[in-house]
Amino acid sequence: MDTAVFENHESEIRGYCRNYPTVFASASGARQVDEQGRSYIDFFAGAGVLNFGHNHPAMKKALIEFLEADGVAHSLDTYTTTKRDFVERFHEVVLAPRGMDHRLQFMGPTGSNAVEAAMKLARAATGRREIVAFSHGFHGMTLGSLAATANDAFRRWAGVPLENILRLPFETAPGGDTALAEYAAALKDPSSGLLPPAAFLVEVVQAEGGVNVASPDWLHQVQDLAREHGALFVIDDIQAGIGRTGSYFSFDEMGLDPDIITLAKGLGGFGTPIAMNLNKPEVDRHWSPGAHTGTFRGQGLSFVAGKVALDFFTDDAFLEGVLEKGEQMRARLQEIADAHPDRGWEVRGRGM
Repeated sequence: MDTAVFENHESEIRGYCRNYPTVFASASGARQVDEQGRSYIDFFAGAGVLNFGHNHPAMKKALIEFLEADGVAHSLDTYTTTKRDFVERFHEVVLAPRGMDHRLQFMGPTGSNAVEAAMKLARAATGRREIVAFSHGFHGMTLGSLAATANDAFRRWAGVPLENILRLPFETAPGGDTALAEYAAALKDPSSGLLPPAAFLVEVVQAEGGVNVASPDWLHQVQDLAREHGALFVIDDIQAGIGRTGSYFSFDEMGLDPDIITLAKGLGGFGTPIAMNLNKPEVDRHWSPGAHTGTFRGQGLSFVAGKVALDFFTDDAFLEGVLEKGEQMRARLQEIADAHPDRGWEVRGRGM
């Protein structure tokens, strides 16, 4: 195993490779193979990017055909046939069956950028600054999204104050069972010194924060509080969405109606980068053309592979398989936890 070139030339910032001290050479499905020929089951899956596995044959075929046909790989936000195909398919598979009329906003292809755009739009739509985010939440590493991120291991590197965020306990955190009611009471108290926020930003399943799962009842309380005070209800579905919980959105079947939904990671299907927000039309109209741009927001490769990925969500067996595998994993992990009661281990999560 030769890692010298990385150690000699790559920045100290590298992180995951320190936990996986090998050099990977190929990947297919759920497995990666290193240059010594050792095969590994990839439970990490690109931190939620590779929801359909490595090098899925249908996506690979579509990408090869696209490249061989000299398809438009980079387009900023100009119109292309591949972008049209993706948007039409997304509307057909995801939006129309749910009665959603959200607008699709593309930005630079990172989840952090999607959150930045959502925060900007919430502030523009309401004329307010403060955004409510929750303990243990992770929303990105750029300054705006980092302000909403709770983990001090990331926050301390900002170098400047991270402001205009009000932190409340997540439902499963200490104080989470009463925090929303207390905050609601404070907002009604003219002497509390608190003003209504621009938005509530929440994950249905906190992945980086410890696989903490919010209940539908608690999420409805957050949504109701937002509605009562004219704030936006924003769901960050970047890591828990795109099928990981056994449905397209992590909040499907909960009766929730978010104003903005942030998506990235698995949206591109193949591991190709893309980020997209779903904005309600009455919220989206607060944008001006070019108000939030990004050089790589027109990713032809991601539109091609992402369109193929959408086909999975027309197959009930695919989502049933996610739930079945999730239950297998839960049962086995529970056996391990039960075998070590002194460790205080707890099995958490939904689907995969």
